[in-house]
Amino acid sequence: MTAVIEPMTAADAAACGRIEAILFDGDGPWTEAAFRSELAAPHCHYFVARSPEGAVIGYAGIALLDGGGRDAEVHTIAVDTSWQGRGLGRRLLDRLVALADAHGGPVHLEVRTDNQPALELYRRFGFEIVGTRKRYYHSGADAYTMTRPARAAAVSGEERS
Repeated sequence: MTAVIEPMTAADAAACGRIEAILFDGDGPWTEAAFRSELAAPHCHYFVARSPEGAVIGYAGIALLDGGGRDAEVHTIAVDTSWQGRGLGRRLLDRLVALADAHGGPVHLEVRTDNQPALELYRRFGFEIVGTRKRYYHSGADAYTMTRPARAAAVSGEERS
């Protein structure tokens, strides 16, 4: 049985905060309150991955912007360490880029320069490095800024693979 991807609810915020604290310790992990705040913003869209037992094992969020363009920003994406390597990050990112494609603009994100699994995933989805943000994270680690050009909404994850 595989994980299910569904919209995040406020009841999921605590579990997301716990995963965030483990995965991003030292880099200013988001708290339960931060997730709740994101969920309250009408331009933000969040999803969770649930185990067959119903536990939150991953999450992802995107902001669809309308200020002079149709840009989108991936705010976060993470998978619990015990579930990594099973395609959940790809499935979560697929949901985000599908929303961005329907929105009609390019997608932007930041990622640690040393996060090779994430960089490989983003490249498979058509993201390219367009800059570096020095000391972007609380730990002092640098981040790449990556952008994926606007695409037609009809492109599916299978066609990208």
